[in-house]
This record gives sequence, structure tokens and C-alpha cells, in this order.
Amino acid sequence: MKTEIIIATYNKPNYLRLCLQTCLAQTQLPTSICLADDGSGPETAALIAEFQKTSGDVQIRHSWHEDDGFRKCAALNKAVRESEADYLIFIDDDCLLHPTFVARHLALANPKRFLTGSLIRLSPELTTEILEAGAVTWSDTGRLEGWQPSKASDLAKATPYGPLINRVREVLSPVSRNWQGACASTHRDNILAVNGFDETMTYGGLDKEFGARLINSGVNGRHIRYSAPVYHLDHSRSYESAEMRRSNREKIEKSRKLKLTWTEHGIQNA
Repeated sequence: MKTEIIIATYNKPNYLRLCLQTCLAQTQLPTSICLADDGSGPETAALIAEFQKTSGDVQIRHSWHEDDGFRKCAALNKAVRESEADYLIFIDDDCLLHPTFVARHLALANPKRFLTGSLIRLSPELTTEILEAGAVTWSDTGRLEGWQPSKASDLAKATPYGPLINRVREVLSPVSRNWQGACASTHRDNILAVNGFDETMTYGGLDKEFGARLINSGVNGRHIRYSAPVYHLDHSRSYESAEMRRSNREKIEKSRKLKLTWTEHGIQNA
């Protein structure tokens, strides 16, 4: 089964460098990596070209469109449409993947399932330290070097055990199975069956709307908050607005209430 990591990115090359490092340090490497680029400039293109030369057997492709505001959904749809992989894993350019991240997603993959995880959010101070170091290292405990948990739930997420123990922990602490775009995966056919992401969705909730349509189509979510740790580098969100979130919430509720499985503003209509 061909596997591809799709990384949503936009003008954060210093973050993306670290993200790609962790993608290429997996115990089970993906077949390919795709940069779903929402219009980044030449610095990002140069970084991607640098990694393309040193990625070994892992193909790295750059899926780019012009910068015309926040169009993450369109960038993701373009990446999915052009992908030749059977199974797609979605993350963002501000994510650091535990070395067993891909292996755990593939071990739990199922044709009628999507997997969705959760993030361990890093402090601004630690984020700055890691960015300045330009490299990601892991401690003997399997946790991110230099990281100290601020709450028990983060410590639990950062301590991966075997599949059975992880499953028990996830059953005992159930959470909503919403699609989490910075840590989620499913078969490409499932994405095509709901016509991908709704390109009218802006920042704030676009993942939940997509996940709602997957669930309505019979593809159920499984939350793997303890199975595949993802550390999230801190950053600002200048593109966020209350109006965007209000509009997106209405679309999410519509998809849930009407049991929608298809968007007219997705892959086939792009």
C-alpha cells in the first residue's frame, strides 16, 4: 500500500524544516511526502528542493498554487487529486512527529475508518529554542527533548506504549472523533467519495466539516490520542477572525444536521 504524508504549509520554512526532519526520521517511512502549499514564496520552494535532493527513497513533491488569501482547503484538494498513494496522512507544517507516528497510523488503518489524533502544544519559549537549534531530538523516554508536561493529559499523550495498552487508555478516556487536520489519516478513496474538503471553508472548523461528511458516508472515526504523539510548535494566527468561525460553524452544523456526504465545492469542482 502506497502511503503519503500531506503537509499543509504556508510561508513557515523554519517550521517546515523541522517538520520534514521528523517525517524522514520515521521507523516506517512513507512512500512519499507532499507539500500542500497555499502560496508560499521562494524561500519555502528552496527548502523543499533541498529536501528533495536528500530524501532517499521517499519521493517529495511540491503542490503549489498562487497566494490568494487563506485557501488551505483548495491546497489540500489539489494535493489529494494529484496523489498516487492509497493511504493519506495529514499534518501541518508546525507539527513534529514522534518517530513511530506513521507506523502507528498504518497499523490501525481500515478501509471504513479515519484516524484522528490530538496535539501536544509547545510553549513559545520551547518553540523558540527548537527553531534556533534547527533540529529535533528525542529523549530516552521517547518524548521530545527539553519538553516538560504542564498537565497530566499531555504527559499521557507523550508516553506511547504498546497497541493494547494504548487502546485501553483510549477506550477509558473517550473524546469526540472529529477530524483533526494536523494529525489524521484515511484511505484516499474515502476522501474522493465525499469530494474532499469544502473550499468555501476558511480558518476555524474546516476539519470538523470534512470529518462530519466522512462520518455521514459511513467512514467512522477512531481517536488515537495516545497512539501517535504530535508536538505542535507555537505561532500566531493573524488570519483568524470571529466572522470566519461563525460562518464555518454554520456550515458544520448544516453538514451534521442534513447528513451531508458531498460538497459541491470540492475536488471535482476545483
